[in-house]
Amino acid sequence: MILPALTEAKSPFWRPIKYSLFPPLGLATLAAFLSPDDEVELVDDHVERLTTDDAPDLVVIQVYITNAYRAYALADEYRAKGCYVALGGLHVTALPDEAAPHADSVFIGPGEQTFPQFLDDFRAGCPRPRYRSATGRTIHGLPPVRRDLIKRERYLVPNSIVVTRGCPQHCDFCYKDAFFAGGRSFYTQRVDEALAEIDRLPGRHLYFLDDHLLGDRRFAEGLFEGMRGMNRLFQGAATVDSVLRGDLIERAAEAGLRSLFVGFETFSPENLRASNKKQNLAKDYAEVARRLSNLGIMINGSFVFGMDEDGPDVFSRTVDWAVRHGITTSTFHIQTPYPGTRLYQQLAVAGRITSRDWDHYDTRHVVYRPARLSPEALKAGYDRAYRDFYGWSNIVRAAAAHDNTKHRAKHLFYAAGWKKFEPLWDLCIKARQLGAMTPLLEAVLSRVT
Repeated sequence: MILPALTEAKSPFWRPIKYSLFPPLGLATLAAFLSPDDEVELVDDHVERLTTDDAPDLVVIQVYITNAYRAYALADEYRAKGCYVALGGLHVTALPDEAAPHADSVFIGPGEQTFPQFLDDFRAGCPRPRYRSATGRTIHGLPPVRRDLIKRERYLVPNSIVVTRGCPQHCDFCYKDAFFAGGRSFYTQRVDEALAEIDRLPGRHLYFLDDHLLGDRRFAEGLFEGMRGMNRLFQGAATVDSVLRGDLIERAAEAGLRSLFVGFETFSPENLRASNKKQNLAKDYAEVARRLSNLGIMINGSFVFGMDEDGPDVFSRTVDWAVRHGITTSTFHIQTPYPGTRLYQQLAVAGRITSRDWDHYDTRHVVYRPARLSPEALKAGYDRAYRDFYGWSNIVRAAAAHDNTKHRAKHLFYAAGWKKFEPLWDLCIKARQLGAMTPLLEAVLSRVT
């Protein structure tokens, strides 16, 4: 089972820190359906050297858009040796006809239902070329994730976990929404199964990789109630409206939530309507920041540049708002029309797609023709936003926006550590010292949280 890297290189240790954050839970989840006597190896090309001098019976490769060319090359290499190759993931679901020539079987949509059927067919000698996820999707009763296959010491955040699938919202630019199309777009584990998975994880810190941890109120209430008293600290993601609605965010804080990824995306109501992000319309972004800050929850704000109403001033306005409201870390994106999304379809019909080089679909390159900006101005503004937000003066200014001294200290630690000290973390990874650094990082995290 292989998760190919963004690009081929002689060594994985040159890559920036973000490629060493989380282990490949998707493949580890599918591996749980294998028989106890099956021999399986999970290789993450981002953090370890991948050799292809073996000849396994079956090769399963996870494909996302910016590793697609690498994935196809690996698939072709293994097929040339007579290995059976199966491809799945976001990019395969978006473009199955592109992926199919490189595979013996492709999986369309989430694999929890299709992979067991494929294994039965494979063992019987009659696997099908395509497997499509059924409409009645569920993750109730899944076998435990094969975390024994994950090389924990290679990841900065090995305690990552996913307890839901998809998102109840349907934004036009969302790659995940296209992945879950054709069936239930949002569904959860049973609370007891989620708590059992949490209990299996060592250490204190968790990172929920769910797209919307608060998306099902009943599930989230049960999860947070069960986590109270477990002495866990965790991070997750949620929408603007879910932070403002009811007391769910307070329950999350009581259970140990200390950092939240929030999709602000844009301040323009016209942009929100055009992208079908209606859940953000007429919402008080400043109140979101105040509410989270008062609870001691750090904010990783997500912002998208290049929507049709964005003009030359969008970069400075966004950075200034984020700094004034004490956003701890910001993730900026150039709008990217992923294939399979409604945004891609709209721009393709309008003739505005300028590149189909999937290596550039990383939210750092301009691959379409913006409405009110030149491609060069969009790229330059994006780069400048990162430089300005993570400048020392703005880091200090944003920290000062918090009333609580402890929260100011946390802000300084995280904001500085995320960008200013990133080269140091990269050096640790390159030197293969991450395993030794992780306990130190956890000790520091415990002090500031």
